[in-house]
Amino acid sequence: MNERYSRQMRFRGIGEAGQARIAAGRVAVVGLGALGSVSANALARAGVGYLRLIDRDIVDLSNLQRQVLFTEADAREARPKAAAAADYLRTVNSEITVEGIVREVDPFCVEELIADVDVVVDGGDNFELRYLVNDACIKHDIPWVYGGALGAYGMSAGIIPGRTACLECFVGPMPEPGTVETCSTAGVLAPATGVIANTQAAETLKLLVGAPPRETVLIVDLWRGRSDVVGLKRNPDCRACGRREFQHLDAPRPTRIRVLCGQDTIQINPPKRLSLSLARMTEQLAEAGEVRDRDGVLRLTTPVFDLTLFADGRALVRGARDEAHALSIYAEHVGL
Repeated sequence: MNERYSRQMRFRGIGEAGQARIAAGRVAVVGLGALGSVSANALARAGVGYLRLIDRDIVDLSNLQRQVLFTEADAREARPKAAAAADYLRTVNSEITVEGIVREVDPFCVEELIADVDVVVDGGDNFELRYLVNDACIKHDIPWVYGGALGAYGMSAGIIPGRTACLECFVGPMPEPGTVETCSTAGVLAPATGVIANTQAAETLKLLVGAPPRETVLIVDLWRGRSDVVGLKRNPDCRACGRREFQHLDAPRPTRIRVLCGQDTIQINPPKRLSLSLARMTEQLAEAGEVRDRDGVLRLTTPVFDLTLFADGRALVRGARDEAHALSIYAEHVGL
């Protein structure tokens, strides 16, 4: 018996055969915020053989309250979450393969990113990403585990294409922007995200070992000390899993300007995906402020703003007065 996993293997639901299936498992965690970081940590320690960690963002000091894979040093250096998380988990478990991908998940890359995994774990912080993952997983017949948390409240569900209800079955069409609260407006408690993320990790392990899935939504409210389980029913006329109309995969390039949840940061996407030479950009921006190129990401720090630039042309601007100011910073320093 492998001593590392001995307590886990003594659990009847897993045993030696289950642990072997976990070791052979391939899981993608999409988003490494509060939910994704806790889920990835649990799955790495459980011995999932291959973890693909995908996130577009950089580590911010406000993340450390609930995102367990990052340190103050990561925040000071504004490291990409995917790179910092992968480095940390490799020190936790050297027996598994951990791949960190610094990238925004959009309709142009989502299918490529999930095509070769057994389970996808939702670590996102917005409905646009979740509905995109829902469409992609249904199209490719890949189970995925939904999770969401806000304030002290959260919910999770395992979604198996063709068997259980999908996200659109029990939530309905994607909510319009501005119609639901976010972590920026309502805040979030780390214990709530921890409960939901660990529930997601447990559901992922069940899927990997072939245990019967939980065909319900788990709902918890830690502040009031309440929990509930609600049954899920497939909608035969569901746009996604019923009619197999994958409108979110056919969506145009993501919104060019987006204020990121819980941060004084504005994300800018170029009109089309680029392939920038960060080494050349480092030279060009040397006189504008302090420039660093690490983890495949360039960071320009000035007294007024910080600009984080990715090789595909995407940028994060911190310190801008508003979206127009962020666009002007981008235009001046990136030149697009």
